[in-house]
Amino acid sequence: MEYIRTGLKNIFRKKFRTAMTIMGIAIGVCSVVIIGSVGNIGTNLLNDELATLGIGGVTIGVDSKLGEHYLYMDDLEVVDALAEVKSAVPIMMEYTNSYCRSIVINTAVWGIGKGSNQIFSLELIHGRLFTQADISGNEQYCIVDEDYALKTYKRSNIVGKSVFIEFSGTQVELEVIGVVRSGGAVVQTVLSGYIPVFLYMPYTTMEAFGGKSYFDQICIEPANDMDEALVAALVIRALEEKNNIKNGYKFENVTQQKDNLNNILTIVTMGLSIIAGISLVVAGLSIMTVMMVSVNERTREIGIKKSVGATKSNIMLEFMIEAFFITLLGSLLGFLFGAGIAYVACQIFGFTFSLNKSLTIFCICFSLVIGIVFGVYPAKKASELRPVDALRSD
Repeated sequence: MEYIRTGLKNIFRKKFRTAMTIMGIAIGVCSVVIIGSVGNIGTNLLNDELATLGIGGVTIGVDSKLGEHYLYMDDLEVVDALAEVKSAVPIMMEYTNSYCRSIVINTAVWGIGKGSNQIFSLELIHGRLFTQADISGNEQYCIVDEDYALKTYKRSNIVGKSVFIEFSGTQVELEVIGVVRSGGAVVQTVLSGYIPVFLYMPYTTMEAFGGKSYFDQICIEPANDMDEALVAALVIRALEEKNNIKNGYKFENVTQQKDNLNNILTIVTMGLSIIAGISLVVAGLSIMTVMMVSVNERTREIGIKKSVGATKSNIMLEFMIEAFFITLLGSLLGFLFGAGIAYVACQIFGFTFSLNKSLTIFCICFSLVIGIVFGVYPAKKASELRPVDALRSD
């Protein structure tokens, strides 16, 4: 306790100098904490957004190497007939302009079937979803996401309103029968100028008016929790046998792609954290400088202590504890500043706050080690002073 009391007393002898050293440590730790939090928040946001979009299944498409070849209704029937496939949903997609109340909106139009809400995770908030009768009757209906409704009518419920979609230079009028939360809200808000809003219509209607008689992809749901890659391989084999084609189809496991994106974010976060951690080494050098100055200023004090019986280990431990406390205070302040800034930013932008605990703990421990390591030389120099020489100094 005496060492601790003395150490705390000594570090505040030169308040301004000590404060500047503590701030150097705090800035380094704060940078790492913020970067780690941004990485964690970004990863969680990515996972949440992909989850709300219904991303998590397996899609089958035609390999681009095959050239002019597509997926048709008979291909869908073959896939849907497989015992290993619980459900198969056709997906059409077209980027075009939509018109509502003289407002032109960049729109991603999805041609979907009755069961597509299982794939796209459509959360109905007004109206209804498509029925089999809508699909079979090529009804000129559409479902829009909430963002589309807010952009056009400044309210979420626009059931019964008309939307015009541009297909091949002509406009097709569609009646809004439902409004959904289809995910991607945060991405669309942040990148509203680049990310189109979503609109859904029966794929049969899209075939009839869009001049598109084929599917872009078929999304499958494996039966009985079977391995997705295995089921996808069986589907591809069935399609290749039906169409007498080799290596003409491919599957995409979007869950695996999500994991790859998470890994990329982790690597980027670690790389930026290492760069920010360099500032901790620089701060460690400032600790060494401060401690060396402190040793020079307290030479007579050290001589007096050694003349009354203080050992080398006593003197060395005293200076080591001072270096430790300077680093500890800087680390704690850096953590509080970093976590506070990340939390406030999350509140402002509406994100869920998340702290990278392992990276934060490692950063604090690393800064403590840096402080102690760079404090060894000044402490050793102080402990080796001869009492006679120390007492003789000015």
